[in-house]
Amino acid sequence: MAKSGNTGNVFDLGALRRLVDELGTAPREARTAVLDGAAPGGEGCDCPGCGTEALSFPPVELAPDAELARAVLEVPLVRDARRLAAWTGTREVTPDCLLPDPFRAVAELGLAGPDRLHLLWVVAVNTGMLRISRGTAAPGPLALSAGLPPKAVLEFWDGVVMDILDRADESLTGSAVVDEHLAEMLATMYAVNDGISHATLVKGILQSHEVACEARPPQMRELAARLPGELDDALALLGYCGLVEPSAAGWPRLTPLGVWAVRQDLMREGHDAPTSSEVAVFASLGAAELVEALTTGSAANSAVAVWLESRDPEAAARELIKVASSGTAGQRGAVGAILEELGPEAEAPFREALSEPAMWRYAASWLHVRDLPAPALTAADNTWLAVDTLASLIHLGTAPEELGEFDELEPGEDLVRMVEEMALIDHPDRIAVLDMLGAHHADTAVAKAARKAAMKARSRQARKLG
Repeated sequence: MAKSGNTGNVFDLGALRRLVDELGTAPREARTAVLDGAAPGGEGCDCPGCGTEALSFPPVELAPDAELARAVLEVPLVRDARRLAAWTGTREVTPDCLLPDPFRAVAELGLAGPDRLHLLWVVAVNTGMLRISRGTAAPGPLALSAGLPPKAVLEFWDGVVMDILDRADESLTGSAVVDEHLAEMLATMYAVNDGISHATLVKGILQSHEVACEARPPQMRELAARLPGELDDALALLGYCGLVEPSAAGWPRLTPLGVWAVRQDLMREGHDAPTSSEVAVFASLGAAELVEALTTGSAANSAVAVWLESRDPEAAARELIKVASSGTAGQRGAVGAILEELGPEAEAPFREALSEPAMWRYAASWLHVRDLPAPALTAADNTWLAVDTLASLIHLGTAPEELGEFDELEPGEDLVRMVEEMALIDHPDRIAVLDMLGAHHADTAVAKAARKAAMKARSRQARKLG
């Protein structure tokens, strides 16, 4: 989102991913439980990967464009910006392109103060209500009225929200902490669109601030005392800006205009933020068609939840396992990610899959993770799974970029040992995986071990063929 380069998060990306992927349609109580237990984000840094990982958000229902366009004209901030533009008319401005007597404008327009005036001025100038040229402000090209096409009004609204979020760099809400976490807070509210309790938002901000800023206990006590009031003020401002409103239960949530605008910003940042109609088409696909859509990139992860919701868990698991049992490593990788969304109620198809050569290890692992009786996996079985996981990256064409995930499987010398053991594994893709590791792995010891293991694997294959 705008200002997504923040170093702090209300919730870290992993926690937010769990929220939007697992609880996008769950009852409010279940969502609150996850939010209350969300881990704070890691330390802030400026490295390129931080804060830029793509997330999949649950589908949302957008209000019709005409309804949204009418609502834009009723947003208090928009009304005041129009009043300011009319009040300004044509007059000289300062060398900084600001009004020479802001207190006069504040008094005559009945505004909350100079900070509010500055926000309105930025919106009026940036959206074209006012134009500044040669030291003079004059009416701009935008004549905002009910007669404008809805698309034009929503383009205007998109620009307004970008201005609002950009102002967080210069103190938008009056709370430095809330400003720092504003984009992430709005994204979290987007993910749980029927509202989040005030206490949960405060807790998330405090957790993130403590970790990211290494705040000492006295600082945290002082912040904990004043943050609830600061958040109240910030939410009131966001309400004035047309982004937030109270739910029926009194919890803050995004307005329909807020949902529309935050979705625009999320998509600009490369996140998966579909509408319900966009993913509804995937509900009728067969398992093979869904997996094909996922592996070719024509469907985003958000389609999975819609597909699963339209099926009995056992039936869904049985369909998917059938595809994976006769498919490629890439298909097994896609299926494995979907199967992780299913709970113990889908146990029966996994027990049946214990007899499938390509899937029994996955089935045993799935059962074991859910504390269900399952065959024990040997070290060789775990190595086979590692080969299959890396082979799925090759099939999907993402192997070099995602090799860092492999570092998490085993540390140090254990990783080298696993690579050596891959040469002995009876997996059709083991040589391709070893070649990939030898060519692309950043650890020279791992890359060297992979090249040697690939040579041994080729020798063993040649002897078997001979």
